[in-house]
Amino acid sequence: MLRILSTYLFVSKKLTPELLQQISSAGFQAIEIFANRSHFDYATRQEVRTIARALADHRLQLASLHAPTSRDLSLNREGGTPLSICEVERTRRVEAMDELKRVLDAADDLPFPRMVLHMGGSRETADPRKRDAAFSSLEHLTLHARHAGVTICLENTPSEMGDPTYLRNFVDETRLTTIRFNFDIGHAHLAEGPEDERIAKDFEPLRDLVASAHIHDNHGEKDEHLPPYDGTIAWPAALALLKSTPAAADLPRTLELKERSGPDAPPLSDQLTAAAKSLARLETEWESKD
Repeated sequence: MLRILSTYLFVSKKLTPELLQQISSAGFQAIEIFANRSHFDYATRQEVRTIARALADHRLQLASLHAPTSRDLSLNREGGTPLSICEVERTRRVEAMDELKRVLDAADDLPFPRMVLHMGGSRETADPRKRDAAFSSLEHLTLHARHAGVTICLENTPSEMGDPTYLRNFVDETRLTTIRFNFDIGHAHLAEGPEDERIAKDFEPLRDLVASAHIHDNHGEKDEHLPPYDGTIAWPAALALLKSTPAAADLPRTLELKERSGPDAPPLSDQLTAAAKSLARLETEWESKD
């Protein structure tokens, strides 16, 4: 099991070679970069090359890039104006596509195999006009991604357009055959229905096209991005589902945690250590016999 950490844990900080050194020293072997421009400016070639050299220096693989979810470029902010491929207004949709193409173009100097993409914002409601907008966007983006050697992976989110059944129907009906899915276990745990059935229900429509997974925990009420075993997800059952995918043998499983901040927050080094321990426990669970 490749130990992959999402830099979402540090999204409020600039991604630097020093930070990558800390990640490597904590025992991680690969990362997923969260492509927020204030965190990692994928459109600045010098910065892209600096990160590429640092990854090589610290023997870290780049497992994927997470597409930006916001147009906000200010430092220390994750929020801002949403960046969405579902924009009905053409000008805004083209702006979103152009920004995502800049992410894909970073592969020229910083090769990566997958780009994880949300279908709209966290509260995106299903709408035929938005569906058509998403189809138009992804027709262009999948072609651009293919030339960059990147697979686009749509992620299940707690929204109508991020619902797994909606996503699967969208991909089947549009015949966008190169698209795959990133299954987010934490998001699935927030779905409607009995808590012990949510993850399996969300997983089933995506099963055969799951190409990667996000790993984090919560208590079934809000998107806390906790380390595994710190919430209420039944991890043996959740991992058994991931093992049932056709890609299970090589499935990238990325730990995606939220940074703890404030006066009582532990130092970043301690957060990295705790993250590594939780992933090691998960690794043991994954490798254990059924």
